Amino acid sequence: MRLQSFGSLVVAAALAAASASCGDYVQDQGRSPSQLVIDSLVGIPGDSPSAKSNTMISDVETLVTEPEPQCSTDHPCRTWLNDTGEATFSIFLKDPLTAGTANEPTVINNITLTQYHVEYRRSDGRNTQGVDVPYAFDSAVTVTIPATGTATVAFDLVRHDAKKESPLISLICSATCPPMISTIAEVTFYGRDQAGNTVSAKGTMGVTFGDISRK
Repeated sequence: MRLQSFGSLVVAAALAAASASCGDYVQDQGRSPSQLVIDSLVGIPGDSPSAKSNTMISDVETLVTEPEPQCSTDHPCRTWLNDTGEATFSIFLKDPLTAGTANEPTVINNITLTQYHVEYRRSDGRNTQGVDVPYAFDSAVTVTIPATGTATVAFDLVRHDAKKESPLISLICSATCPPMISTIAEVTFYGRDQAGNTVSAKGTMGVTFGDISRK
């Protein structure tokens, strides 16, 4: 009887552990059957809209020669421009079923994005916002990603206000240009599938800040 009771306790403990592990996985992955995937993430400098890249150099202060006569080659005007980003998304189903059996997505698997969060960090570990890196920020976006296709979302990657704040404002050249600041931008998108389940996806890209116009 004692051995049987001990064996029952072991089995019960094993089942409880397995159940807890499964619960942790579901909680971490979310309840939605749809998985949001960032297929690509690119940055677009405000002063060079055609220069899309997976890494970006951000000009903290841009000198413009238009409109005249306020701005000219001899007397360029100082301006601050937002740098934007583009993310391309797709969706796959978490449960692929078995080989040879299709799990077809439906409109319920479509995901509507509602907001995003941008945060910067440095590889040297100096990550105090407003001192070592720009402040993180949140903003809104609305777009629906179809379960059977892709969608591209434009968003602000660097706010122009951040270029007027520390530490970026300290990069503006006077007699000599200070060192550039290299960061990794982490962009997290949040949304829901059409059943109301929350989803999220995070992407990263390198962003280097400097007073490019004067170098």
